Amino acid sequence: MHINRLYLATAHNQSRALISSPIAQRLGRVTGGFVLFFLVTLLSSFSALAHAFEGPTGLMVDLLEKTDVVWRDGYPTQLTLAEMPTAIERLQIAEIRSSRPCFSWIVPSLGKNTRQTAWQLQLASSMACFSQDAKEAPEMLWDSGKVVDQESTARAYSAQKPLDGGSIYYWRVRFWNQEDQPSDWSAIKAFKTAKDCQDYGISRYPLTKLTNQPVASHDIDGGQFFDFGRASFGQLFVDIDAKHGDVALVRMGERVKDGAVDRRPAGTTRFWEYRLELLPGRHVYAIKTRVDKRNSSGAAFLLPDYIGEVMPFRYAEIEIISSPSETADSILPAKETTILGVTRETVVYPFDETAALFHCDNDDLNRVWDLCKYSIAATTFAGVYLDGDRERIPYEGDALLNQLSHYCVDREYSLARYSLDYLVFHPTWPTEWNLQTVQMAWFDYLYTGDSRAIAQLYDDLRAKSLVALAEENGLISTRKGKLTKEVLDSIHFKGNGFRDIVDWPHKGLAGNDNAESGETDGFVFCDFNVVVNSYHFFALNSMRRFAQILGKTEDEKFFADQIAKLQQSFHETFFDASRGVYRDGETTDHASLHGNMFPLAFGLTPSENVASVTEFVESRGMRCSVYGAQFLLDAAYQGENGAYGLERMTAQDLRGWLNMLRVGSTISLEAWDDCYKPNQDWNHAWGAAPANIIPRKLVGVEPLAPGCAEIQIKPQIANLTEVVSVVPTIRGSVEIKVSQELDKKNVYRLQVRIPGNVVATVYLPYTDDSDTLLIDGRPAKEVVDGIEHVGAFWKIPKIGSDVWTFERIAP
Repeated sequence: MHINRLYLATAHNQSRALISSPIAQRLGRVTGGFVLFFLVTLLSSFSALAHAFEGPTGLMVDLLEKTDVVWRDGYPTQLTLAEMPTAIERLQIAEIRSSRPCFSWIVPSLGKNTRQTAWQLQLASSMACFSQDAKEAPEMLWDSGKVVDQESTARAYSAQKPLDGGSIYYWRVRFWNQEDQPSDWSAIKAFKTAKDCQDYGISRYPLTKLTNQPVASHDIDGGQFFDFGRASFGQLFVDIDAKHGDVALVRMGERVKDGAVDRRPAGTTRFWEYRLELLPGRHVYAIKTRVDKRNSSGAAFLLPDYIGEVMPFRYAEIEIISSPSETADSILPAKETTILGVTRETVVYPFDETAALFHCDNDDLNRVWDLCKYSIAATTFAGVYLDGDRERIPYEGDALLNQLSHYCVDREYSLARYSLDYLVFHPTWPTEWNLQTVQMAWFDYLYTGDSRAIAQLYDDLRAKSLVALAEENGLISTRKGKLTKEVLDSIHFKGNGFRDIVDWPHKGLAGNDNAESGETDGFVFCDFNVVVNSYHFFALNSMRRFAQILGKTEDEKFFADQIAKLQQSFHETFFDASRGVYRDGETTDHASLHGNMFPLAFGLTPSENVASVTEFVESRGMRCSVYGAQFLLDAAYQGENGAYGLERMTAQDLRGWLNMLRVGSTISLEAWDDCYKPNQDWNHAWGAAPANIIPRKLVGVEPLAPGCAEIQIKPQIANLTEVVSVVPTIRGSVEIKVSQELDKKNVYRLQVRIPGNVVATVYLPYTDDSDTLLIDGRPAKEVVDGIEHVGAFWKIPKIGSDVWTFERIAP
């Protein structure tokens, strides 16, 4: 039996104790935790021997795992897909919208370096096809036979006849390992195609519901106040036993003031009051949420009818207004209206809150992680990545950050795929955000290994790279006369005001009239913009890869030439060698945080300039928005300045995530504080950058090859002494445990569990060439070839699946 988690309990989850106690009672005071770790590793090894060929798990069709779940108005039921016709209720499922879907699965780790060398997939219209006892079983619709192929993600259905629409299908898969031995078959998985399915369609889940009870309550004048602990998008139900004629005033909101719901909250945080005429006796009342015209018209996303309107709220209060008693002369005791309870029905896209984990010895960072992880789940309420509650409109700037964070907190990729497709055809006005669409497409492919989106959208993505705006020097500009109607039509932009943004808000816009220079660090907008061209560089690199993947050799060469031209002109135009920093544009000497963090974050800064640019970025502090913080932190870790990244994520000032918690929010804010954007709302996922920065950069788990076939594990934990993390990938979870002895400064220990069919490059901090490196207690060079010193790290390549322990002992 394979152990999927170090922290799960009993036979296949013994090591929950490893991280369930306050970081294993401080990692079992270090020693005890390691004893338990090795006991679990030993148990895993024995289990692997006993069941050497466990079949694949985590089966996905078109990036969806819960294809066989049937929901009733948002709640999962016991029904199977085949039983749906027997139900009279309104039901929802995740329909597969492709008649030629792609399949993915997790290859279990059966010991060191488990690899898939081949696979076989069977698909049928009946479960009976898989029964060996069936005498007249229907014919299998598709049996791939043994396919020699190492990939376990995005394997396409390749039978001659496409799948029929509106039909139920069943499938299973097995794999051959590196010794050419077959595994057991996986469990059989069911899915249903949409009636209007086509060759390639984007599949996604229905919205789902959860019920929450208050975590605290207290009496107020005439009623009760309730706190649900966290805000969510939902609806309120109240349980009241009333006497005839009484009325309840029901109030809901995101903020609290003097122990009651804040009735005049700042910005666009929410407060609603409802008058409820009570029926005699006990009843549960559904409080119908009012519709806000601003977030329910125009480009705003509407919710399906089985969900209804929702609002973000954490607090509720009920005040009873008593009517004169009509039974004053009754011989019975007078009845009093009693509030029996409240329930919140929360709406979310399906989310596995157990898929990701992070805990360390810094409680502030743990709180930031919890805030940001929850923010990603809570803001999925509309089934697309939105900008928040005020507008409920998809923007590329929000979606990119949401995408990266969602990948890091759940094994879920369909919402990002849907949002990408939507934004390709419904772009917003900023230059950089249209370029971000190409970034989204790259990350979609990198994390899933599924190339269908880039194939389907290739021409659109090519246009959105804005290569049509390139001058002879390779740089692009929206101010040199090339931003024509034809160019705007090619990127599907139908509005007005297409222009550069850098960051948001600018001074004097969106209520930002503070004494500072908006959130752009005084950026000077010129014809050639260093930030725009940094994005263009990323887009060109993505398009070159896309052309290579799709066999477009002429385009591949074209984009490679454009990259070379841009790199040379970029450095000549923007870099000030005397200061070692980038200028904002070609006609200014002003150097901003943004003008330096974007080239550094996107790998455009030559290695010889990384130190000076990194130093400048650090000197500017957090002079950017919560959105810009994503790229500041990316730049810090790209410059191997993990200490500064940690410092910014745990900062106590207004420009930090702890301030979001301090002001009372439980979902990341649209801005650092009301003073930076007075009309802000309290539910913007673009303010949750640590949800991806912590797993990707601090813990250091990132894909190097499409579908996470190869990953990087490069922790940059700065002065943390204990870190435990689980990072989901499409191939299974990567588990990390890092510890170091700062007082002695000589022992650094990294323990990892790598999923099957994954190869990792592992990094350990470098002290000097006399460092002792051990892998599983043996000299590292006896275990792995090709170890080298790169920057501030030892680089250890080609580490396969299973549990490994790495140690660096400094002299």
